Amino acid sequence: MNAKRESQKTIINLEMLNTLNEEGCSACGRKFTLGEPVVVACGDWGSGKKLIHESEAVYDKKTESYVEKSCYHKTIRES
Repeated sequence: MNAKRESQKTIINLEMLNTLNEEGCSACGRKFTLGEPVVVACGDWGSGKKLIHESEAVYDKKTESYVEKSCYHKTIRES
């Protein structure tokens, strides 16, 4: 795996858990759990990149960034 991709991944720690769980995951709405893998991704939420569950993201090799799944698939269909 490349360094650029790995730099966009992290594991939820206690501080992140307390900060992020009021809103939950922007991609799926579920709450985060301690030790869960997350990625920095863009999506249809319109406010820049956010941390979302890794399982809700696709890594786009062309842009070298993670994109929320439904946003990625919508973009592919429109291409």
